[in-house]
Amino acid sequence: MGRPSISNSGEGVSSRISVKEIGQRLTIGRVAVYRMLEQGIIPGIRLGRRWIVTRHAYEQWERTCGMRSGTGLRSQTEVTVLN
Repeated sequence: MGRPSISNSGEGVSSRISVKEIGQRLTIGRVAVYRMLEQGIIPGIRLGRRWIVTRHAYEQWERTCGMRSGTGLRSQTEVTVLN
C-alpha cells in the first residue's frame, strides 16, 4: 500500500475514502461500489486501474443523496398501464 494521506486537521483521517469504506457506509459490496464509480454515480477519478475518491467529494455526495448541485429533483416518467 502507499503512504497514508493525512487531512489538514491533523486527526489522522485520510483525505481519501476507500472502496471498502464506501461499501460499508452504503451496506453494499465492493463490486457494486466499482459499478457506481464507473457509471459516475459516486464521484471519483480513475487513474489507470485505481479509483481515487476524496472524502470531501464523497461526503458531499452522501449529504445530497447523490444529487448533483443545481439539478433539482428529476421528474418521474408517467406510466400508463393498459389492460
